[in-house]
Amino acid sequence: MRILIVEDEPRLLRNLARALREEEYAVDTAERGDEGIFKAESCNYDAIVLDVMLPGMDGWQFLTRLRKTKQTPVLMLTARDAPPDRVRGLDTGADDYLVKPFDLAELLARIRSIIRRASGNANPCLELGDVMIDPRARSVTFAGDAVTLTAREYSILEYLALQRGHVVTRTELYEHLFDENEDTLSNLLDVHIFSIRKKIRPDIIKTRRGDGYYIEE
Repeated sequence: MRILIVEDEPRLLRNLARALREEEYAVDTAERGDEGIFKAESCNYDAIVLDVMLPGMDGWQFLTRLRKTKQTPVLMLTARDAPPDRVRGLDTGADDYLVKPFDLAELLARIRSIIRRASGNANPCLELGDVMIDPRARSVTFAGDAVTLTAREYSILEYLALQRGHVVTRTELYEHLFDENEDTLSNLLDVHIFSIRKKIRPDIIKTRRGDGYYIEE
């Protein structure tokens, strides 16, 4: 999953980015609202963590402009805790609203929740027949037995599971799994998918030649 953090306090921005990367998210950052909206409109993020008080363009303006073209899940993160501010954020198009200071575990849970809701999955776990994916623990079981996946393998499987029933192109997978600071190799995806099939079962991820990969509904 690829997350954009738009926050103008450098220390908080660094700490958030580090914490999310430790959770195996791909993370892009912006310290200004205008820089952030450029990235948000240029890339398809799985979620955006957005401060309200930003230079260049505030969070309200950012959200209003974003909602004209994209429905990317947005968690507003701000020190403004008055009820009218919360109402304004939600009515402008935010999916959730968290007040500073916050607990990191709660932030991570809320990010998982808005991503899950955006994909139409109410259940916190993703069930694929005899395969169970738990995003909270980043764990996978097959027929009740634990499956050991690398961080990247897990991210690929989770993303395809959230998009199950839809073909996901190679380009889309790269965009959602790697942040702007990472280099990618053209055959890396094939290697990971081969490994996932070997560890779980050959038909867990299907290939539509010329189009991409998918997990059946």
